[in-house]
Amino acid sequence: MKNDGWIATFETYVEKVMKESHLPGVAVGLAKDGQVFYEKGFGYRDVENQLKVTRDTVFAIGSITKSFTCVALMQLQEKGQLSLHDPIKKYLPDFHLKNGKYANQMTIHHFMTHTSGIPDLQTFPMVLYESLTEDDFKYDPTIQGNKEAFQPIRTYEEYLVHISQLDFELLGKPGEQWHYSNDCYGLLGAIIEQVSGQKYEKYVQEHILDPSGMKRTSFFLNDICDENVTKIYVSREQNGKKTVVPSPNWWDTPVQRASGFLKSTVSDMLKFTELFRTGGKVGAEQILTNDSVKQMTEVHIWRNPIIKQGYGYGLSIVSDYHGAKLVEHAGGIKGGGAQMYIIPEKGLTGVVLTNFLSTTPTAIMNGAFNRMENRLAEASHVMYDKSVGAKEVSQYVGHYQSESMNLSLSVELKKNQLQTYVLGSPIVLKPIDKDTFLLEGTMDCVKFNRNVQDQIVEMDYKGLKFKKEKV
Repeated sequence: MKNDGWIATFETYVEKVMKESHLPGVAVGLAKDGQVFYEKGFGYRDVENQLKVTRDTVFAIGSITKSFTCVALMQLQEKGQLSLHDPIKKYLPDFHLKNGKYANQMTIHHFMTHTSGIPDLQTFPMVLYESLTEDDFKYDPTIQGNKEAFQPIRTYEEYLVHISQLDFELLGKPGEQWHYSNDCYGLLGAIIEQVSGQKYEKYVQEHILDPSGMKRTSFFLNDICDENVTKIYVSREQNGKKTVVPSPNWWDTPVQRASGFLKSTVSDMLKFTELFRTGGKVGAEQILTNDSVKQMTEVHIWRNPIIKQGYGYGLSIVSDYHGAKLVEHAGGIKGGGAQMYIIPEKGLTGVVLTNFLSTTPTAIMNGAFNRMENRLAEASHVMYDKSVGAKEVSQYVGHYQSESMNLSLSVELKKNQLQTYVLGSPIVLKPIDKDTFLLEGTMDCVKFNRNVQDQIVEMDYKGLKFKKEKV
């Protein structure tokens, strides 16, 4: 980029976000037409020993791993080894659902697009059994109970047996609605193993990471040959105050690695983003055909139609991001947050990695793309409804509880603005349509639902339903 006048204001913005969100360390990488023009580490990969973040610091990338899983599936389809519209049971004959009359109709496509109809199965305590500590059970809101109350799931066979025994109703017919599912992506890893004859991790290494030159990317920290690996940090309460502290154990699970357990650097991830900018090439290597990239980056289901956000294959697509098509995916896991942006028509790609789970990677990524194009760092691609005042928004205030998971959200009114808490941080809700709000600085919306008496009774966030508790 010839004009680098935006850099100073962007870096001031990053430091502000880091301070407000208590982020220990952040890495940012940006490229134009395949040429890296900005890479910088902010803060520390190891606060206690004052070791700084660099372009080559290894972080968890969380659910951006799903993009790699879909690349693998596209490759196998190109080779004629599977079709995305094949039923899951063709490759996993032991896939059964206790109350799932549509199990036979579920396809690889449905799993890749989060449209299977399968709700949250709350398998985290079992699939993560080896990684979880008593500390995790105490603090993580998605995990409830004592470790002894759960049986570990270590193999795909155990995973399939467990799912077949669960008593739940489907959210709808396959293909009808979008609902994020780590479990479905875990099973996609099993399909890759069945079809390729290789372990999922080995397939990704040999067919994606190695040809892309991603030498500091792996599912296993032992593969990284130096110490430039971040510590992971978590929020804990000490003496009535929240503080950020290091955690010694990275989460891992053999049966869900395909959903979110890859580790990487901003330098390596900028190589991966090239695949979607160029139509399948990383450097001289053709990783996918152009047709496969088109299939991955087209909208198969609208996730938030009001903000023109849909889902492709392991990728989220915003059809009008300040006038251009944005291909993106976020990632979040214990001790890690990530965001990946690609705007193919402008040749722009970007990656943000952090060592603390929060929504800030998206805010920082937006800040970079905004400042590069002379917009305010906080600018949104969504038009806000400025006619909604404090009197109208007060009806949304309350406590909301998920019936399918041990999760709750509170909506409060502060300074005449709605706000909620996501991952422990306050986020302003900006009105964009009737009963619909954008979480400021993110790509996520919440939709409030009413009963026949026109009262707010439910909130829909990321496909999860939260019932409003009666006062």
